Amino acid sequence: MPIITISRGSYYHGKSIARKLATKLGYTCLSRDKIIENLDEFHLPEIKLLRGINDAFSVLDRFPHGKKRFTAAIKSGILQHFLSNNVVYHGLLGHHFVRNISHVLKVRIIADTESRVADEMARENISEEKAHYILKKDDEERRKWGMFLYGIDIMNPEAYNLILRIGHLSEDEAVDIIAKAATLPAFQETAESRSTLVNSAMAALVCRKLFDFPSSVVTAEDGTVRISLKAPQSQQAVIHDRIDQILSDLEGLKKFTVQFEPYF
Repeated sequence: MPIITISRGSYYHGKSIARKLATKLGYTCLSRDKIIENLDEFHLPEIKLLRGINDAFSVLDRFPHGKKRFTAAIKSGILQHFLSNNVVYHGLLGHHFVRNISHVLKVRIIADTESRVADEMARENISEEKAHYILKKDDEERRKWGMFLYGIDIMNPEAYNLILRIGHLSEDEAVDIIAKAATLPAFQETAESRSTLVNSAMAALVCRKLFDFPSSVVTAEDGTVRISLKAPQSQQAVIHDRIDQILSDLEGLKKFTVQFEPYF
């Protein structure tokens, strides 16, 4: 059975559907918020509550290379969970990290505007006009967030295998459709897709561990990791020893090489 990622365009249908689907399939249900709670490098309550692009800039800019470090940390957190398989993940942009892995079923949940407005009015006890404004602003900010962190458009349908609209379909019907799609041969794990996931997870984990070297570029294949970064020649030996120390107890790592690029 595949890993399943659920992205949403509605306020809460994605979360609810993910939980119901996980229960139906006997999977673990994993959320973006849960991943962020365990990011020790970014142990800031406001990270979890980010809602707007301005918030993202103000919080992540507290750290040198904050955006890249945050991306590396959350990517590694997600992929490490995916290694266990049998996961339904819900949250913004989880599908982006596994876009080239065939045994991941990438789903987007949307809802018609009228239903979203009615739900927002009931939830927040606000007017129809105010609900329209909030939903439009939230959609814009989520789209900006995707562009800010990863340079991708979350509205692009090509990023998903399946898009379902709640309204005409109920949540339970959507769960049944996704569960059925998960049985299709196209989404079953193969030796090649498993290898791709393992390599991606290893590269992401090394990137996360190299927190002090945010400019490093990491690739991994069958336990061999290649690291490329820029450093003055006078510091290269010290940096290599430091990386050796950081990666010395990393499970699954057979060997690593460091290639230093010219530093100007």
